[in-house]
Amino acid sequence: MLTEPTAPLEIAPAPTEVGSYFISNYPPFSLWNRESVPEIRSAFASEPDRSVPMGLYLHIPFCRKRCKFCYFRVYTNQNANAIARYVEALAKEVELLGREPAVPGRDLKFVYFGGGTPSYLSSRQLRFLRDELSRSVSWDKAEEVTFECEPGTLSLEKIQTLKDIGITRISLGVENFSDTILEENGRAHLSPEILRAYEWIQQVGFPQVNFDLIAGMVGETDANWADCIERARALRPDNLTIYQMELPFNTLISKEMKETGIASPVANWATKRRWVDEAIEAFAADGYRISSGNELVRNPATDHFVYRDNVWRGCDLLAAGVSSFGHFQGVHYQNLDQLEDYLTTVESGSLPINRALRPTAHQRLIREMILQMKEGHLSAQPFRQKFGVDILTEFAKPLAAQQAKGYLMLNGDEINLTRKGILQADTLLPEYFEEQHREVRYT
Repeated sequence: MLTEPTAPLEIAPAPTEVGSYFISNYPPFSLWNRESVPEIRSAFASEPDRSVPMGLYLHIPFCRKRCKFCYFRVYTNQNANAIARYVEALAKEVELLGREPAVPGRDLKFVYFGGGTPSYLSSRQLRFLRDELSRSVSWDKAEEVTFECEPGTLSLEKIQTLKDIGITRISLGVENFSDTILEENGRAHLSPEILRAYEWIQQVGFPQVNFDLIAGMVGETDANWADCIERARALRPDNLTIYQMELPFNTLISKEMKETGIASPVANWATKRRWVDEAIEAFAADGYRISSGNELVRNPATDHFVYRDNVWRGCDLLAAGVSSFGHFQGVHYQNLDQLEDYLTTVESGSLPINRALRPTAHQRLIREMILQMKEGHLSAQPFRQKFGVDILTEFAKPLAAQQAKGYLMLNGDEINLTRKGILQADTLLPEYFEEQHREVRYT
């Protein structure tokens, strides 16, 4: 995979305007609908292809504060009773999923606790979840169990609890090391909490620890970004995920821009991509390798992101929690996105599914191809084998156009993104969408 520097990046200084940039699925979420919910119910009721790996995503929607750039379904200022009710509903939902004919007898290959802030839960609630979930599904044989953490919600006891319940991969939401920038962007934690939490994490010990950083938070400067890189390098996490700041429609920043007419306070795309490129160069000097357009790993032989690798290759993904997304036996689906609706539906004994979509075979091909392009390289042969389609022929026009612009290189069956391409991979992917999906709103 390409880690060496390329020719100077020629990226237009487009401003960061309101809208979704990051591609995580296909067809676009805006096309999923309630009319297709029977499709996912049918998928759950059918005999599964047991050769397909299965994972579980659990959404914990609680946070100490709502970040100004957050677009996920999160809730703040919830009392202890409300959180306990949610945890019990989450366990109940997994129990309901475990009863579906397509689920029993299948081991989980991976589990992902996302949010929100999973580490907002108490040690007692985490142990309760582990005990209750094990009655329905088990991650004892899972290759990876990832848990997202906000530094200020952690304690040594809670981190030990995470180890005890089988967490193998900690993802620490660092985002930035500047207290001024963290505060300006609405983050709940400050830098001393990052260092303290990481010390505890190392003390307890996990096979993998990931840091999240965001290039282009409001107030970011060249000097501060360089300092962030150096401070992260000094801590030597196993994995590093670097997002480029975007402004989806429902963030606090986006709403402020709409209401007041202010210009975008976020650095332009050329600057953000330069900052990510600088991070890649710095971490490459320490032996890190590019794992995707957003991710670097210290040891490619041992550091794998099992969740990503499987989701991007069409695995079955059970979704649990308010607003969470899943994919099962070829059908996309999302749960109810209002907390009270979710709770009352689960408590009544029903799965809380809100909308769904069954993609065509061609759309599933596109989904897996574009997501794997984000890794920076892919081969045509697995797609011939799985879909009976030669992607080099099927997508010859966009591949040739992007090669001519210096975004990728074609070599036989292999497609490799250049550094220029991998820094803006998400902008390249809509060219592979079916024509009717290229201009629709993504979310």
